[in-house]
Amino acid sequence: MSTGPQHADHDHAAAGRGERVDPLQPPEVPLRTITLVRWGILAWAVVLLLLLAVPALRSGERDWWVWVPVAGVVGGLLGYAYLRRGKGNAADA
Repeated sequence: MSTGPQHADHDHAAAGRGERVDPLQPPEVPLRTITLVRWGILAWAVVLLLLLAVPALRSGERDWWVWVPVAGVVGGLLGYAYLRRGKGNAADA
């Protein structure tokens, strides 16, 4: 039974001998990581609101600036969904 990286060589040797090796378990995602993703999404949303509120920031050659925080929010939401859904989901894969 493997409980950490110190037993990784033992697991490979056991698999080579045909012994049963415990299946891989998904890594635990600490709550701090999920909280940081939430703060990142909020930060991108604030930037988006600022760009929409101040037209001078998105005029002329800076008209593409609005899409940067939009991509940040969408990417953050996808990452957040992945982290929340991924916990304990390896058994179903």
